[in-house]
Amino acid sequence: QVCAQLCRRPCYCPWVPPRCPRGSPLVLDGCGCCKICARRLGEPCDFLHVCDQSQGLVCDYSTAPAGTGATCNFEDTEEGCEVNGRVYRDGEVFQPSCKLQCRCLDGGFTCVPLCQEDVRLPTPDCPYPRRVEVPGKCCPEWICEVRDRHLLRDAGAASPLLPYPCQEWGTEWSACSATCGVGFSTRVSNQNRYCRLETQRRLCMARPCPALPAASPAVS
Repeated sequence: QVCAQLCRRPCYCPWVPPRCPRGSPLVLDGCGCCKICARRLGEPCDFLHVCDQSQGLVCDYSTAPAGTGATCNFEDTEEGCEVNGRVYRDGEVFQPSCKLQCRCLDGGFTCVPLCQEDVRLPTPDCPYPRRVEVPGKCCPEWICEVRDRHLLRDAGAASPLLPYPCQEWGTEWSACSATCGVGFSTRVSNQNRYCRLETQRRLCMARPCPALPAASPAVS
């Protein structure tokens, strides 16, 4: 039995092209007729609904059971990950924001914060410490509320010298809180400028969540 998807001529396309999600460009469908949104990594695809070739994606039928649809994958079967509509290669390091640095690995990604997560406890000279966003700076900083005055800690000041050597200590990173999609893992460590124990968190993704099945187009 031979199955084929026929392309009708002339083309019948909607007057208004579709609005595509972020990172999905407008491309011609498999018949070369109408503009459609290119399918992204892990999304279902077929002869008509093509993958985003600008990201090196092809419609992969190798892992699809007989009679089911295929998904968009890298042509060279190299693992990758998609973040905010952009596809990153396996092993690639990227920064989705100035506060995070991430690494794509085996189809998922892990992130570490670039901002210090130290905890400032109340002291006589700073009884009400509070962390605030500073205009023009990416990372939040601590301020000391003393009566009616707000004293901003000088970020460029040298770190105070500890009166004792700091022996670094920390636990292993915990398992990701989510089995699929973005979660977080935690650990306890004293690897900071004050040698104080603190709970640190980082984003993680064990694997992408499966894409929702798309409705099959009518086949002539």
